[in-house]
Amino acid sequence: MATLSDFPLLLLATLAKVVVVLVVLLTTIAYTVWLERKVVAHIQSRWGPYLVGPHGLLQPVADGLKFLFKEDIIPDQVDRLIFCLAPLLAFTLAFLSISVIPFGESVTLAGHTIPLQITDLNVGLLFILAVTSLGVYGVALAGWSSNSKFPLFGGLRSSAQLISYELTLGLAVVGVVMIAGSLSLREIVEQQHGLWNIFKQPLGFLLYFTAAIAETNRTPFDLPEAESELVGGYHTEYSSFKFAMFFMAEYANMVTVSCLATSLFFGGWLGPVFGPPIVRSLLPVVWFALKVLTFLFVYIWIRGTLPRFRYDQLMNFGWRFTLPLALLNVLGTSLIVAWRSA
Repeated sequence: MATLSDFPLLLLATLAKVVVVLVVLLTTIAYTVWLERKVVAHIQSRWGPYLVGPHGLLQPVADGLKFLFKEDIIPDQVDRLIFCLAPLLAFTLAFLSISVIPFGESVTLAGHTIPLQITDLNVGLLFILAVTSLGVYGVALAGWSSNSKFPLFGGLRSSAQLISYELTLGLAVVGVVMIAGSLSLREIVEQQHGLWNIFKQPLGFLLYFTAAIAETNRTPFDLPEAESELVGGYHTEYSSFKFAMFFMAEYANMVTVSCLATSLFFGGWLGPVFGPPIVRSLLPVVWFALKVLTFLFVYIWIRGTLPRFRYDQLMNFGWRFTLPLALLNVLGTSLIVAWRSA
């Protein structure tokens, strides 16, 4: 048990984890944008970024500097307070949910066991679902405060879409919770030693991943920002760094749902461990990162492959197809769990 004298070390370890996770997350977001532009360009037989740095690798740096120094235009008729707070809300909530994701096994430092996780909540999964469900407020308030019809339409679409697919997403992970008997993400990962949950919950995973794509407003569910209909959707009136905050929030949400899919269904950091002690301690983090990058690649692949749904198709798919299947999955899993425990 930690004593008062151990507090400085534990505080330093926590601060170090926060800094490392933020740096890694921001870097991942920047280069996920680069990867998306490159992958979609190759799918469409184009070059993608190639001028700024070798293979265009410095393009994210150039884009970041551009957003920092561009003129910040605020239209006259907007609700200025809410207009300015909406991107900050979306950005903050997107980054907050990563705090409970476990990305590796625990390490021992000066006799103390420190989990590779900013904070290990025993209701970590519930925390992520709660935080991500609040993300709709940033999008809806941005559309409403812009005092323009196209952002308002985008905000309303996003609200209806997120509420609809949130039900499916929540029910899709119930089967995993019943199997693990815990809401702690670390315990859910450790429960998958020997057999990952993807083999126990294949339908749950497909429903989760479909709902996650809709939750993050990605193709083919990107109706809230459909440029062919709404110019740019809920962030049409935004510019400079405020627009960048919405952009970063979207990609941070992509990373979060990929991390969550890895932890819930693909064994988290679990994988072959071999070699000297330093390699054995780093390999779990490497396996976790590779799984997350695989999900991000699939996200990008889907964007370059599938066309956008019509809005009526999107809502019908959510309420008439994915939600009943999610309920059926919960019913089937509960019967199997009850039969095994009898």
